[in-house]
Amino acid sequence: MSVKKALRMGDARLLRRAEEVTAFDSKEFHELLADMRDTMQALDGVGLAAPQIGINLRIVIFGVESSPRYPDAEVVPDTVLINPVITPLSQTKESGWEGCLSVPGMRGLVPRFTHIRYQGTDQFGALIDRTVSGFHARVVQHECDHLDGILYPMRIEDLRNFGFISELFPDQNNQEE
Repeated sequence: MSVKKALRMGDARLLRRAEEVTAFDSKEFHELLADMRDTMQALDGVGLAAPQIGINLRIVIFGVESSPRYPDAEVVPDTVLINPVITPLSQTKESGWEGCLSVPGMRGLVPRFTHIRYQGTDQFGALIDRTVSGFHARVVQHECDHLDGILYPMRIEDLRNFGFISELFPDQNNQEE
C-alpha cells in the first residue's frame, strides 16, 4: 500500500473525537489498515491511530518486537484495535518517557495507568479482550488518547519534563523523529 504523512501537533484534525467504525472487512478498510501499518513501520513507530493520518475513525494499530525509538521496550503483539474501550484495573500510575509520530523529535514524562483491560474488535469484527501492564498498557493508552483528540503533551504534569530528545538526553544516541 502506501506510507501516509503523519499529521503534526497543531493540526486541528488531531483534536477531534474520532467516529465509531461500523463497517468491517471491506477492500477500502483493509487498504487503510495496510497504509497505517506501512506508515507506522516507515516512521519506526510502535503504534499509530487513524486520526494521525487524517482518518477520523476509532482505529489504532500497535506492536513491537524491537524499536530504535524504544530500545528497552518489552514485546507488544501486533494488534489492530477498533472501537476500543480501556478500563483501568488499578488507580496506580507510573510516569514514563513518551514520544509521538505527531510530535516529532520530542519526549515528555507522562503518567499512565500501570494495569488496564482493553476491549474492542479486530479488523474482521472479532472481539479482543486483554489485560495488560507495563509498556503494553502505556502504548494502548497513548494510541487510544488520539481517538479522543488528546496528544501526550496534554497529559504531562510538569513541563520541565518535556523537550527535544537531543536536549533531554544529550549523552544518548537518539534519533530525531
